[in-house]
Amino acid sequence: MSASLIELLTGRVEAQTGLLAVREHAAEAVTVADPVHAEDVQLALTLLYELHYRGVEGVDDRWEWDPDLLGVRAGLEEVFERAVRERVHTMLTEFTGAAPETRPTGEQVAQTLLALTAPTSAPGLSTYLARQATADQYRELLVTRSIYHLKEADPHTFALPRLTGAPKAAMVEVQSDEYGGGRPDWIHADLFARTMRALGLDARYGHYLDQVPAVILAGVNAMSLFGLHRRLRGAVAGHLAAFEMTSTTPNRRYAQGLRRLGFGEAATLYFDEHVEADAVHEQIALRELVGALIEQQPELAADVLFGAATALVLDEEASGHLLSNWKAGRSALREQARVKVSAA
Repeated sequence: MSASLIELLTGRVEAQTGLLAVREHAAEAVTVADPVHAEDVQLALTLLYELHYRGVEGVDDRWEWDPDLLGVRAGLEEVFERAVRERVHTMLTEFTGAAPETRPTGEQVAQTLLALTAPTSAPGLSTYLARQATADQYRELLVTRSIYHLKEADPHTFALPRLTGAPKAAMVEVQSDEYGGGRPDWIHADLFARTMRALGLDARYGHYLDQVPAVILAGVNAMSLFGLHRRLRGAVAGHLAAFEMTSTTPNRRYAQGLRRLGFGEAATLYFDEHVEADAVHEQIALRELVGALIEQQPELAADVLFGAATALVLDEEASGHLLSNWKAGRSALREQARVKVSAA
């Protein structure tokens, strides 16, 4: 499916022939057992979503709103969202004792978010990176994270026109920091690019897409799904809140691990900046964004929890993929080979 999609978008086949092939393959793809781990589904979704971001090299921008491609994307989104909701249902039922569809109050949402994002004593990905990860494993981490962090904050920003009043002001406050607060050299995506270059990686947007496995792409695609659909504006707010509320400690550990390996400020600045910034962002996101949104539109409370749980569930699966492969002595990338380090 994704191969046919690339042929269509790049003009290698006639449009109607290409669309027919894409639709036929998509009809097969939506029957996969687990779309979250399906390479073809997640790559196709990534390509289709990228038409709404910076575009795809060699692809006419008019494909962005092509009704046939939007129809294909809608079919993929349906099975993807269903798979994510099935995962989230179990998590939320365990934490709340009620079905996720039950309408919780604003205070119940706040307490659930705090419980969901509470630190645990179990060692996870950030602890491994801080204490024992190799430089090559750090490079693999950056390669996988580059799919989101080189466009950091953009998926959530799609929600701004869908919000009003206090929730909109709160999101603008968080996003402004993500975009450098008016200072181009402090845009977080650019800080991440500096970290990549400090470890000898190529920081061009999308450069490593071929090497990133489906489970990583799924986390980014979920953000795009939420941001591009008005009906999921509550999920965007919840996702952003969970994202910020679980950021400070891992970023501190990522920086510690890089220093352990002998890397300096050029490599750690991105993570150091997030330790400080996200400690503030998590309070804004919890109280001023999520709290105000539920007060304003109480019918969105369940969606807020859905978005938050999605962020946590998919991040846990992505982290598990990295850790299990590294501990087994394997690369965690889709192409089982080390990332080439540039001479720079």
